[in-house]
Amino acid sequence: MTFSFPAISHIIIMTAEFLIGTAGNGFLITVNGYDLVKSRKLLVLQSLLVCTGLSRLGLLLMLMTQSFFSVFFPYAYEENIYGAKVMFVWMFFSSIGLWFATCLSVFYCLKISGFTQAWFLWLKFRISKLIFWLLLGSFLASLGTATVCMEVGFPLTEDGYVLEETKLNISYGNLVKDNDLLLVNLVLLLPLSVFVMCASMLSISLYKHMHRLKSRTQKLSNFQAEAHINALKTVTTFFCFFVSYFAAFMANMTFRIPYRSHQFFVVKEVMAAYPAGHSVIIILSNSKFKDLFRRMICLKKKE
Repeated sequence: MTFSFPAISHIIIMTAEFLIGTAGNGFLITVNGYDLVKSRKLLVLQSLLVCTGLSRLGLLLMLMTQSFFSVFFPYAYEENIYGAKVMFVWMFFSSIGLWFATCLSVFYCLKISGFTQAWFLWLKFRISKLIFWLLLGSFLASLGTATVCMEVGFPLTEDGYVLEETKLNISYGNLVKDNDLLLVNLVLLLPLSVFVMCASMLSISLYKHMHRLKSRTQKLSNFQAEAHINALKTVTTFFCFFVSYFAAFMANMTFRIPYRSHQFFVVKEVMAAYPAGHSVIIILSNSKFKDLFRRMICLKKKE
């Protein structure tokens, strides 16, 4: 079997993203899981990071499996990727990862933003009690999306086989007539909208804070401004990953990209960059995680 240059470069890039994502998310799951077990109570941030890390590990594993089969076993990929079970798992991890990450952004917004509106303060002081329902709601929403996608499935012939134009996509220059699968996934615009709102509120809060506090409590002001900036960097970076993943995911759902083409591989690489890259940003933006991670990989010299 001969492999094209795009296929070889794709498997190298995907392997690198998979290893980085597995290390980053595995680190967050281990550290925050240990804190949860040690405290023996529900810690909001730790719970969010554990759930987000688990969902991203599942998404990375799914993407890596798809890439492996598309490169080394292309016929097996075509035969199995259109199955209901694969569809369900793929859509579930794609959805729940975005929902959990949106919950994390909501947490950052409520904890760091300095708004004094009654509704905001109500949410701010009750986030620890609402977190369970947010996570449960995210799980149910993802489960519902995956179930509907599995039922909608791909355009089929009367014999129950996937239409050839769906498999070959743009090779025949045809669009898939049945766009129900793509329309169902537009529900992911909801977590994107919530995230945009949180990012906007953090930006406004940072601007007001730095404009209001300049002289008196300079030390406190710098500390608070640094917290705002770190959170804003995290949210902004996640926004870039979120939008790129969402765009690539929706492009993949149109079934217009030729199978095993350069564009096909690039779309998969862009999608894998989201669960891998954002975990790294979370670690680098948190001094505790960053120092601990450095010690674990022996980059920090012993004092």
